[in-house]
Amino acid sequence: MPIQSAFATQEPDAELTEILRETVNDAASFNDRFDAEVWLVDMSSRLSRYIKSPTERVAFLKMVHAEASRAGLEPELVLSVIHVESAFNRFAISVVGAQGLMQVMPFWKNEIGRPEDNLMDMATNLRYGCTILKHYLDREKGNLIRALARYNGSLGRTKYPEKVLLFWERYWFVRHV
Repeated sequence: MPIQSAFATQEPDAELTEILRETVNDAASFNDRFDAEVWLVDMSSRLSRYIKSPTERVAFLKMVHAEASRAGLEPELVLSVIHVESAFNRFAISVVGAQGLMQVMPFWKNEIGRPEDNLMDMATNLRYGCTILKHYLDREKGNLIRALARYNGSLGRTKYPEKVLLFWERYWFVRHV
């Protein structure tokens, strides 16, 4: 019996179906192909209002999943941070100069001796952002509120962490059974 979801009444998107067929076999950060397909279909439909192209959505989601998994973060948490930080605009630049999807400050490039890195590149931005967030999570001994506040440069305040957690709960949360 098929699993019922909020999206069960929608007809399968033929383009997305083909993209998934090609992609799922190359989903190295997933435990198995079924997990990859379920997660990519679910997250792709949630992301469709921000990234219109199914091809771009799936490629983006694979990058998010891979970088989050590499860093030891929940991919849905990373999606929540991106949602709050840039609303999925890879070219976003904040008033203080933070760049890209995860709004990484450019000084980090010089700090690690890689001034040529392009923070508007999705893979680069995700690698930096996930690594930084994981570092703060470890530094705060798993306290997500404090880690998110550090990530945002607002340690001691809860507005930003609460917003990320609200977006996680409302838009990106996946119950793992």
